[in-house]
Amino acid sequence: MSGPATDIARQVASGERSAVAVLDATLARIRERDARYNCFTAITEARARQEAAAIDARRARGEALPPLAGVPYAVKNLFDIADEVTLAGGRVNAANPPARHDARLVTRLREAGAVLVGALNMDEHAYGFTTENTHYGPCHNPHDVTRVAGGSSGGSAAAVAGGLVPLTLGSDTNGSIRVPASLCGVFGLKPTYGRLPRTGSFPFVGSLDHLGPFAASASDLAAAYDALQGPDADDAACAQHAAEPVLPALAAGARKLRV
Repeated sequence: MSGPATDIARQVASGERSAVAVLDATLARIRERDARYNCFTAITEARARQEAAAIDARRARGEALPPLAGVPYAVKNLFDIADEVTLAGGRVNAANPPARHDARLVTRLREAGAVLVGALNMDEHAYGFTTENTHYGPCHNPHDVTRVAGGSSGGSAAAVAGGLVPLTLGSDTNGSIRVPASLCGVFGLKPTYGRLPRTGSFPFVGSLDHLGPFAASASDLAAAYDALQGPDADDAACAQHAAEPVLPALAAGARKLRV
């Protein structure tokens, strides 16, 4: 397994592991397992190596590292990745020019120290619940590869469930985070509408689209969510107020909550 994101970040910050060593192990797992799962549509190895080396260089200089330093992650292929074509699961998009900039949430994870290793399979244009993609092949459930991973963010959920990466990003318009998280047995968060900016993502239904993270634990999900929060003037639907960290309050559980 990839190990919890918070543990990886702690190990990298302490020098117990280097970000490059974490990345090497991650890429080896992907090469070993993803032929069965078909989560990834692209591996961004050159970029990942640059980002991991930069984290190790910062630690060597004695700098304080950001909260997700060295943590590998991947994103549903409707997120813009600079110099990569944004497929959104569709063959019709493959001839488009590469994205010029990262999506806003990709930028925020990079600023948090996370290392992007690739783009993930999805239902074409996010319209589906199974991630049985006609063009890039079906994504298989790591618990039983004869079964679907759910969709449309199937690659995002399966990559976490299969231990390929500890964190991923997906989108949810009508269940596309919730369905695959449930089917793959991982944690997925569809935040309140407008809580996270959608700038640099391929739209499905602008009045309903949500972006959010997947993880193997509630604490990793909270750590990712905290890194992703914040205002963004480029998304008119994004709430323009400061981040409200949830990880520090996670240990309190549900005692003070009323449903």
